[in-house]
Amino acid sequence: MKVVTTQSIKTQNVTKEAPIPNLKAGEVLIKVKAIGVNHVDLAKTLNSDDSSDEVLGLEVSGNIVDLNQCTNDFQIGQRVAALLDNSGYAEYVAVSEDRLISLPNNISYEQGAAIPESFLTAYQALFYIGHLRQNASVLIHAGASGVGSAATQLAKNLKNATVFTTSSKAKTTITTENGSDYAIDYSTENFESKIKQLTNQTGVDLILDFIGADYFNQNINTLAVDGQLVLIGNLGGDIVSNVNLLDIMFKRLTVSGTLLSTRSDDYKSQLIFDFTNDCFNLLEEGDLSPQLSQSFKLSEAFEAIKFMKNKQNTGKIILITE
Repeated sequence: MKVVTTQSIKTQNVTKEAPIPNLKAGEVLIKVKAIGVNHVDLAKTLNSDDSSDEVLGLEVSGNIVDLNQCTNDFQIGQRVAALLDNSGYAEYVAVSEDRLISLPNNISYEQGAAIPESFLTAYQALFYIGHLRQNASVLIHAGASGVGSAATQLAKNLKNATVFTTSSKAKTTITTENGSDYAIDYSTENFESKIKQLTNQTGVDLILDFIGADYFNQNINTLAVDGQLVLIGNLGGDIVSNVNLLDIMFKRLTVSGTLLSTRSDDYKSQLIFDFTNDCFNLLEEGDLSPQLSQSFKLSEAFEAIKFMKNKQNTGKIILITE
């Protein structure tokens, strides 16, 4: 089968040959139709040393073509998406049945490949960590990104939250189409001032932040009393200076950080189980709709990574295997 690795993606022949994986007990073999491209893939491509050569990819969709001693109700031929630890840039993947998400018939393979990382990251940030309450308010930075779009849809559909998003002016329409109540253009508006104005100086209950250092103090100022900041990314830097801890203490704020990729197998399995219970019907009914950007062939993986690096996407970038 064809795969793309951290080294082959840098060569003229982006794909290389590898054996189809053998199944362990409790695993299924998926014939991959579509693959989600993530920032982790970009980081591995940029930072891999000469000695490392692993198959990229954290999420795929396709059809089950084989099973080995599985106990759930998955069947050969079934359409599924899967959350992986690696090895997704391939024509076949082997994965534990606990990592599978059944795909409704109305969800395309391309949309299916956009679910595992974006929707599971958003789901855990909102509900496992952020404890978003019914009718609460949430600010979602990078609202037009894959995770941002997923978080907006989940917050509206599951908790009827009031959603504020930040994005560039060109992407504010995308965020409102996803359900954002207030789309803030970060290039012309100060989100702290805007949200204080819109909330009568109260602030928001929860913030999901992909930016990091550049937004940290503004985020603290934007949170309501007993509010929570969940850090998901660091696009604006890692080191925060001039933080007044009293601002956090007086408002009784909680600051949490998370990475889905470093969670345990049990955590990921439970997350998938809970997400499926809460969201399968919403996917089937079209209330949740993965947002797609550009699709590339597997052999065009380098162009897909470059597309992400240049920040040209407004949703999930997808690789297709045929």
